Amino acid sequence: MASALEQFVNNVRQLSAQGQMTQLCELINKSGELLAKNLSHLDTVLGALDIQQHSLGVLAVLFVKLSMPNIPDFETLFSQVQLFISTSNGEQIRHATDTFAGLCHQLTNALVERKQPLRGIAVIKQAIEKIQMNSNQLTSMHADLCQLCLLAKCLKPALPFLELDMTDICKENGSYEAKHFMCYYYYGGMIYTGLRDLERALYFYEQAISTPAMAGKVPALPKYTSQVVCRFVKPLSNAYHELAQAYATNDPAVLRGLVNKHSDLFTRDNNMGLVKQCLASLYKKNIQRLTKTFLTLSLQDMASRVQLSGPQEAEKYILHMIENAEIYASINQKDGMVCFHDNPEKYNNPAMLHKTDQEMLKCIELDEKLRSMDQEITVNPQFVQKSLGSQEDDVGSKTSSYS
Repeated sequence: MASALEQFVNNVRQLSAQGQMTQLCELINKSGELLAKNLSHLDTVLGALDIQQHSLGVLAVLFVKLSMPNIPDFETLFSQVQLFISTSNGEQIRHATDTFAGLCHQLTNALVERKQPLRGIAVIKQAIEKIQMNSNQLTSMHADLCQLCLLAKCLKPALPFLELDMTDICKENGSYEAKHFMCYYYYGGMIYTGLRDLERALYFYEQAISTPAMAGKVPALPKYTSQVVCRFVKPLSNAYHELAQAYATNDPAVLRGLVNKHSDLFTRDNNMGLVKQCLASLYKKNIQRLTKTFLTLSLQDMASRVQLSGPQEAEKYILHMIENAEIYASINQKDGMVCFHDNPEKYNNPAMLHKTDQEMLKCIELDEKLRSMDQEITVNPQFVQKSLGSQEDDVGSKTSSYS
């Protein structure tokens, strides 16, 4: 092993033993070029370091190895990274969260290039939990996890993370970028779309679009949405705006005509499946509207009013909606009549009381978090300076108007 590498190993050991993590982080940041020049000796360096005691040193070596344009033995490197993420010292790693996150990004890209996304899901989950200060903290690796789940078509491993309300962001020593935030919510929206949880998917898409950086009735974008997004979102997605307008007419014939008109575009965007779901959703919406007008209705009459092909298709929709508690109804098979009922829930049982209590607790916790975040923002030097600057501009403009 070259003398410079021996000095690197000795420094890592010494600084780790003394607990001087700030100096150790400075060392590994400066050692990237040295390690890159000695690629053939890096496995020897890894053998001289202990993963638990010298986590930052091992991190620096693996980061350089994974940065190579051509990795000669990816399987060995993957095993090394997997072992490191599972057994490294979390306290040390939190001093170099930017490098640790960069390692995970590189691993994700490498697996995507090799079309092996499934192998990285468990590894990235461990990595997220390794550096999170709490389960509601968002890291840049959340986007990596969602991307791998989508490509592997294995969506459920991401749900425990997506179901949590993110109230904090891991700054990762300043390396966290807006693209990580938006990719997390965009990929999350795609995952919920695949799982048919459209309400949650819409929320995630809204976050992705409206972040300052920037179904059914399409809501207007929030006022804080970037002006660039507001200016270009409609011209660049005109067919989809027409789709929303056609859906709002509640007329399946109009929607079908629009789908046929732009079928090539929807197919090219790989969105034809979602568009067909919009058409199915409109049939369900119109059936729900009938429940507000009729107490009983024949399957034949319902098929005619909703523009379905016949009683059999109407019965299929009704049974599916009953199963999903979208309507409350029963079908008399003898005469083909559908009877609509009121919601059987009386809200007077222990289970419902417990659910209400849990929802109230969530509201209380959310209120406490908002108060805490508001307090942090109020005393933030950058916020105070910007607020004072805005006040001075207002005073200046008023003075000039009086003069």
